[in-house]
Amino acid sequence: MNTLLKFLALSTIIATASGCVSYNNSQPSSPIDSTVKADLKADIAVGDTISGQSSVNVLFGVLKFGGDSQFADGVSYGGESGGLSGLGLDPVSAVKSAAAYKAVKSSGADLIVAPRYEVNEENYFIFKKVSVTVKGNKGNIRSIR
Repeated sequence: MNTLLKFLALSTIIATASGCVSYNNSQPSSPIDSTVKADLKADIAVGDTISGQSSVNVLFGVLKFGGDSQFADGVSYGGESGGLSGLGLDPVSAVKSAAAYKAVKSSGADLIVAPRYEVNEENYFIFKKVSVTVKGNKGNIRSIR
C-alpha cells in the first residue's frame, strides 16, 4: 500500500510538472491606412460587346467542385456578404472572376469596360449551383501617360 501511495504521489508530481504551457506575447499595433496616388492617364479603345460564362457546384455551402481553374486577378468582385466570404470560401466572387477571365481571354481584350454580371443561384439546401455571365465592352489599352 505504501508503494502504491508513493507511485501515485510521484506520478502526480510528474504530471503537474510536465503539463502543457502556452505563452501569449502581445504586441501593440495600429492599422496602416495609406493611399497611393498616381497621375496616370490611360487611352483605352472601346470595342464591341464581349461576354464570358462560368459556373461551379457547391456542396454543403463549402466544398466547391466542377468549376474553372483560371481566374482574373486584381479586382474585388464582391459576392455574398455572408460569413463564408471572409474565409475566402465565397463561390460567387470566384465564379465572377472566372467569367471575367474567359471574357477577356476569348476576346483578346485588356479589360472589360462597364462589366455587368448576371448571377444565377440554384439552391437545393445541401447542393447549390452558381452560374455567372458577364457582359461588357472590349477595352484595349493604347497608351498610358
